[in-house]
Amino acid sequence: MPSPTVPQGEPRQPPLVQGEPRWPAMVALLAVSGLFSAIPPALKVGPDWLFLLLVAALTMPGAFFHKLRHRPVTRVLGYTAVSIMTLAMIGSLSLLVARLPLHKESPAELLRAATALWIGNVLVFASWYWRLDAGGPHQRDLRESHTDGAFLFPQMTLTPEIRKEMGEDDWKPGFVDYLFLAFNASTAFSPTDVPVLSRWAKGLMMIQSIISLATIALLAARAVNIL
Repeated sequence: MPSPTVPQGEPRQPPLVQGEPRWPAMVALLAVSGLFSAIPPALKVGPDWLFLLLVAALTMPGAFFHKLRHRPVTRVLGYTAVSIMTLAMIGSLSLLVARLPLHKESPAELLRAATALWIGNVLVFASWYWRLDAGGPHQRDLRESHTDGAFLFPQMTLTPEIRKEMGEDDWKPGFVDYLFLAFNASTAFSPTDVPVLSRWAKGLMMIQSIISLATIALLAARAVNIL
């Protein structure tokens, strides 16, 4: 029996690629918006519900459009959500620096605000790395394995034989890998076991380290002042 053929004139649809799950990145941004509730009102650029509403309004439709394979729409919604939280975080950090000499917030409030900003810094930049590396998750899903990108993960340095022996022949980075990278950049101020290859990635990592260093320095300065 002859196999069915695609009628002439109808575009051939590419196979649906399941790829890595998108929910970890969505949860990360929702967590960042939730962290703003720990920051005093004078140290944030908007009400608590605003960021949670904006992130939910942008990420949830993004998950819906991803299932429909509307990739440009998904990218725009994702970039918009991350950009909003990045600006909100930088704005709150600027307010924290400006108000620190005024001594209007209690030490406990400053500690909560600095901790929330530090954790938010890790989650926001993990989201940036995940969305930008090697064309983003959509492009990584189309490849059999991850062999090229802005970051040199240890699995990428293995020979094909060793990767196959270890069961990593089709290895691709997920959100947790970029979260680990962002955590190291905020704690050790370096990528540790993952060298940075791209200029844009080096620039983002420098910005992340500056934010982390400023937050930790503010905490140390306040602690010394209290003592």
